[in-house]
Amino acid sequence: LEFIKARDLPDAWFQCVYQILDTGRTYTIDRGSYEGQKRIEFDYITVHIKYPGKRPLLPDIPPALGIPNPVDNDYLDQYLPYLMTSIKKEGEEYTYGEYLEPQIKEIIRMYREDGHGTNQAYMTVGNPKTLYLSDPPCLRGIDTRIKDNKLHFV
Repeated sequence: LEFIKARDLPDAWFQCVYQILDTGRTYTIDRGSYEGQKRIEFDYITVHIKYPGKRPLLPDIPPALGIPNPVDNDYLDQYLPYLMTSIKKEGEEYTYGEYLEPQIKEIIRMYREDGHGTNQAYMTVGNPKTLYLSDPPCLRGIDTRIKDNKLHFV
């Protein structure tokens, strides 16, 4: 079990990379994206980010380190529609947004009309048929809570 307290998203990224290299479990991917390659993963991690909206959202690696940035600056513009909307680009079998988009509206309605004291504001990604895709979603669900008037993803 890993627990990381971070200042912002870039700090969380750096701490996660450091921690996974130190304590992560390595395995070979037998099926799905990057089949045959090695992957490192946490058994379980919790990341608490004190200022999640602080800019920049992406990590900025100093050039002197000689390590390429994990994502370029246009990454968010390209990825957020895939995450948040149901619009598919050519060749895409799914978007996370096609599963999340209708549920986000219901989560908002639930919190507004029924109050914040619930543990049932959970969004599912995928359906039973996604198991048969060549590259099914790796994000499987998002649990939400409102505590101290702040939205938390659990």
